[in-house]
Amino acid sequence: MVIRRPDGAVLVTKRPDDPEDPLAGVWGFPAVTCAPGEDDRSAAERVGPAKLGVTLAIGTKLGDREQVRGQYLMRLADYEAVITDGTPTVPQADDAVTQYVECAFTDDPLVLVPAAQRGSLCTQIFLDAIGLDWHIG
Repeated sequence: MVIRRPDGAVLVTKRPDDPEDPLAGVWGFPAVTCAPGEDDRSAAERVGPAKLGVTLAIGTKLGDREQVRGQYLMRLADYEAVITDGTPTVPQADDAVTQYVECAFTDDPLVLVPAAQRGSLCTQIFLDAIGLDWHIG
């Protein structure tokens, strides 16, 4: 989810420290895995209450990308959203999904480059959409 404030700043989140998680400790976007039978937009709506304690209005799809991870094919889509109720706070009480350890609004897309370089599809989609070269080298 690319959650924007009216001034254009986006909400970024940090995942918990986990030596097996290549995205631990870097800024990225809130995300969720689709439940069986759930479509992208429904899953996107679930990000707000489950991970941030807010209600979201889901907007335009920014793009999607696929990546093979081990024996799985992961497909990820970025959607724009705005908060319609609440203030983002982390972590939430739902331990059935990955909870974030920090969240903040930023207008500096460069904070997302480390996540993109570590393989975060959602940050790659966003950085490509705004025309920022995040590639290593």
